[in-house]
Amino acid sequence: MAFGGLLGVLAVSAGVVCLTSGCSTVGYYGQAVGGHLEVVRRAQPVDQVLADPATPPALSERLKLSQRMRDFAISELKLSDNRSYRSYADLGRASAVWNVVATPELSLTLKTWCFPVVGCVGYRGYYSREAADALAAEVRNEGLETTVYGVPAYSTLGWTNWLGGDPLLNTFINWPEGELARLIFHELAHQIAYADDDTMFNESFAVAVERIGGRRWLERHAGDAARAEYAALDARRRDFKVLTLRYRQRLRALYEGPLPDADKRREKATLYAELRADYERLKAERWAGFAGYDGWFARANNASFAVQAAYDELVADFERLFARSGNDFGRFYAEVQALAKLPKDQRRAQLTAP
Repeated sequence: MAFGGLLGVLAVSAGVVCLTSGCSTVGYYGQAVGGHLEVVRRAQPVDQVLADPATPPALSERLKLSQRMRDFAISELKLSDNRSYRSYADLGRASAVWNVVATPELSLTLKTWCFPVVGCVGYRGYYSREAADALAAEVRNEGLETTVYGVPAYSTLGWTNWLGGDPLLNTFINWPEGELARLIFHELAHQIAYADDDTMFNESFAVAVERIGGRRWLERHAGDAARAEYAALDARRRDFKVLTLRYRQRLRALYEGPLPDADKRREKATLYAELRADYERLKAERWAGFAGYDGWFARANNASFAVQAAYDELVADFERLFARSGNDFGRFYAEVQALAKLPKDQRRAQLTAP
């Protein structure tokens, strides 16, 4: 699953804008500020939740596990030691936010939205599914393809530690152990480095940290059952990525090729039909009918592939950079922070150089 990443920082930038310009809380900035403050309002320190006799035992165990992961993130992964993930909030819903992404009909390039402080990002997030769906409808009326997807967590880049930091949420606290570790490490990684106007760089870096950190957690601290559960989940995830990468490459080649648009549209329809047929074969032959990706393939469009690329495209490059850094997190983060300060084209060239 692609994690939420940076949406929550929009609430911070929105607050700055409103404080400095006297804007009202109506509209997008208002829902961003209000939505994040509601998350903060619901958050309680983990120690307080654990001390409450009304807390279900199962939740207590998950919170204790999360705190061991948080300590591991500091001691072993050299991630920030701050208030993030030391509190817990039950939002009473299945997603923290809903992101809207969009692309042209014959392109895998994400539409971007630009904001003060954080620059331009390839998505727009809402704390209400209805509001996200409304924007998606507007964008579709402009002739773009859209996808709306729920996000279990987001990072405020450490800028809200004065409010208590980013809390653990009911939207992910009960995930399998390996998946919970990956999410926590991913979101904390966003506090290490952030490049304006480069969603792919930011998300691929966080995915690399989650993968490296997740493996270390499982190897050193998880039991056999958790490792086996993760292995099964990760095998399906790898199959999914292999299949979708193949079609993403075919679609990109089609859209960038010389065919007239009418021919591209026909070939596009053929490719999506082949994609869904290949998925059904994969599910039958390797997954024993596991249907967890059915929704993704049923709704798959250019926007689905484009947002996936943001989380996948540069991961291998970051993993190579980690190896070149001697598998030392401090050196790795320093390299990434230096890259984040470069112009985008120069950053990409240095990161992807052999």
